[in-house]
Amino acid sequence: MPVPLSPSDLSSLAATLRAAGCVFAEDEAGLIAATAADRAQVAAMAERRAAGHPLEHVLGWAEFAGLRIAVDPGVFVPRRRTEFLIDRAVALAPDPAVVVDLCCGSGALGAALAAALDRVELHAADVEPAAVRCARRNIGDRGQVYEGDLFAPLPGTLRGRVDVLLANVPYVPSGDVALLPAEARVHEPLVALDGGGDGLDVLRRVAAQAPGWLAPGGSLLVETSERQAEAAEKVLADGGLAARVVSCEERYATVVTGTLPVPPGTS
Repeated sequence: MPVPLSPSDLSSLAATLRAAGCVFAEDEAGLIAATAADRAQVAAMAERRAAGHPLEHVLGWAEFAGLRIAVDPGVFVPRRRTEFLIDRAVALAPDPAVVVDLCCGSGALGAALAAALDRVELHAADVEPAAVRCARRNIGDRGQVYEGDLFAPLPGTLRGRVDVLLANVPYVPSGDVALLPAEARVHEPLVALDGGGDGLDVLRRVAAQAPGWLAPGGSLLVETSERQAEAAEKVLADGGLAARVVSCEERYATVVTGTLPVPPGTS
């Protein structure tokens, strides 16, 4: 139940947040008041936010694709631009669909796709224990969540059966990590941000193994930056996938899709 703060208290809270550099201070003050259990928690949450913690870590949740996703401290925060990747996945998914969410973080992508489709067999995996715990809360009984590196923890029975492979891999070049906002650089795991020299190291590993897991006609979907899109498209094509780039100016989002060709003579 929201803490009943007076207009002057809300204004004071917003002023504190604004002084700390929060651009949307009024909105954040309202969210903190609506999430906190009491005034003491309001003060503690405001202090953490003013100290630079991501708002989602302070609240304990993030809004994503119409869902409230639990996000614990130290777990990658799902970005709203990634909703475009979900839109593309929904458009490509058959009914029923076998879905795998690699580098799942909080499990936001898998949970969102499961909510958008009628019949889904969902599997998700992440190498970070904290992320796996969070994903299990968000996915619940809608799927299975595994701990391990990329495809390694997935059951072998999924080979050749995956219709939609979501892989929101890290794609920030190592040299650019230091340029990220402190909210990400300090409070999110490096393994969820650093994509290697050109930002595409993890994508190369995924693309090399993806054809062995995808069903004929199944697709791998990854998010990347606009400047990396052409190189990312080539990575997927070199892995034997029919690759294409789709962008959404409204969300400042770029998604690269790689589809496993259907062998001639099969339906």
